Amino acid sequence: MNIVDVFQEVLYFAAVIYTLAFVLYGIRAIKGPTTADIILAVDCLSFDMAAFMVILGIYFKSIMLASGAIILALWAFMLDIYYTKYVLYGEVEV
Repeated sequence: MNIVDVFQEVLYFAAVIYTLAFVLYGIRAIKGPTTADIILAVDCLSFDMAAFMVILGIYFKSIMLASGAIILALWAFMLDIYYTKYVLYGEVEV
């Protein structure tokens, strides 16, 4: 086996692991008993989706997927900030 074959196998393994994580986070986001559990599941789902987009970008050799992953990660970070401000202060101001 050469290094390219090993790299392809690692990408396939990572894709399977991320798919399993997406399913588990989706279940937690739907069944979450509290709002914090739902927000955490959506947050983890969005960060994992960004990482998965980078993996797909490496596989397909596309820079556009990596730039989309950066935007998605920033959106997830903003979700964390707004939810924290809402929990601490009761309102969200820009």
